[in-house]
Amino acid sequence: MKSRDNLVRLKQFQVSEKRRHLQQLDMMIAEFERMATELDVQIAAEEKKSGITDVNHFAYPTFAKAARQRRDNLRASQGDMLQQRANVQAILSEAEAELSKAEMLESRDAPKARDVDYGARGAMIG
Repeated sequence: MKSRDNLVRLKQFQVSEKRRHLQQLDMMIAEFERMATELDVQIAAEEKKSGITDVNHFAYPTFAKAARQRRDNLRASQGDMLQQRANVQAILSEAEAELSKAEMLESRDAPKARDVDYGARGAMIG
């Protein structure tokens, strides 16, 4: 009985860790999106200020080029994190299924343990 209790606690810990990891990924993805949006605004402002929107133009602002590169890198990282998130979500689903099985096993065995305890008490009292 004790080992099943430990198994359930282990599975609960694994599920909570995967949920925490998922939340961290969600926060990072959102932060990257916010940063990329800010870079888009800065790029547009720089292009408006210079009057040049053609990236291949020789006088295209250096800051806008660098900001575009940073934005593209953020978008690539965001895509990688979305893939990681999908993997963690799949692992979380598996961990939740395992937790559910462990809890069912524990609840199934719980009445048997209570019967044994009551029988032991009756023998001691009587």
